[in-house]
Amino acid sequence: MLVKWIRCTVVDRRGFERGQRKWAGLLGEPGFRGQGGGWSRQRQGVAHIFAFWESRAFYDSFMARSHDRLAAAQSGSFTDPQVKLFEYRFDVKTGFEPRFTDADLIRVALCRVNEERVEHFTLMQEKVWNPAMAGSPGMIRGMFAEAPAQEFMILSMWRSAAEHGKYRTERVERLALRAQTETDIAALSGDIVELEPSWTV
Repeated sequence: MLVKWIRCTVVDRRGFERGQRKWAGLLGEPGFRGQGGGWSRQRQGVAHIFAFWESRAFYDSFMARSHDRLAAAQSGSFTDPQVKLFEYRFDVKTGFEPRFTDADLIRVALCRVNEERVEHFTLMQEKVWNPAMAGSPGMIRGMFAEAPAQEFMILSMWRSAAEHGKYRTERVERLALRAQTETDIAALSGDIVELEPSWTV
């Protein structure tokens, strides 16, 4: 599965949201699995969109045919678009599927990992972080995905901000020590995204 993560700064909120609804046109596209997104809780006016495709071939075909027509509706409503493509590697918890209707919040982390530490980082993700997140009340599902140049995305869906907050304060520092996260990671960024139901396709 291919995951596309788009982050942008919205300058015309009404125009952007109107354009966002036009992406419902994705539903007939071969290989399209689902799309959703919302607003950053940490950065004013920043929007995140996550789109899922069966494979790179289906995605490339869509980009060549229909993308520009659908995207035209949002032209001029945002600046500074950042787009990254990832290949799905494994689930966090079980049975990941690109469904957004039962979640309120997405936590996304982008990790650039030191080259010689990639194997260790991936192993720690499976053995330390995944069980901790999977055991957290309110964590619905998640996934671990990889891009070129040792970049990884960890995406988790949560039932509510309160439940995500509990996981963070209780666990993160202890787990980071156990997983030797500081040694593995060259750069870390991320965001907490409040899902906007009308953007779900």
